[in-house]
Amino acid sequence: MCRNRPPTLEEITMPLQANVIMLGVQDVDRAKKFYAEGMGCRVKQEFPGFVRFELGDGSSDLALYGWDTVARDAGVSAEGSGFRGISLHFLVDSREAVDEVMRTAVASGATAVKEAAAAQWGGYDGHFSDPDGYLWKVVTAS
Repeated sequence: MCRNRPPTLEEITMPLQANVIMLGVQDVDRAKKFYAEGMGCRVKQEFPGFVRFELGDGSSDLALYGWDTVARDAGVSAEGSGFRGISLHFLVDSREAVDEVMRTAVASGATAVKEAAAAQWGGYDGHFSDPDGYLWKVVTAS
């Protein structure tokens, strides 16, 4: 059936969910070490060139796959670099938790992109990039 309008909420029978966030990485072993050993993520599934982490209750899983393989799977070019138009957000309960996550990330191989500081909107946040350049924002409203 063709429509000239988007479906209403009542018509949607399967709302969009992000069960797994997959990142294409240059070196799966390096990225695995960063997330597992450095950031304390628990490996849920693993095979050569792929690893999936459980991030905790109420969170999507995080999967790492070879950059070229992800591009090939999607049928797109693997070329390109720089800002990818995405940042992953980690909401925590306190400023101390923001600082702790930022320190842990940098000690594990991340780069501090924006040091943690009070935000204009009243919260507190900082940004780091993982070894493949993916941006993470660590934030609290406290």
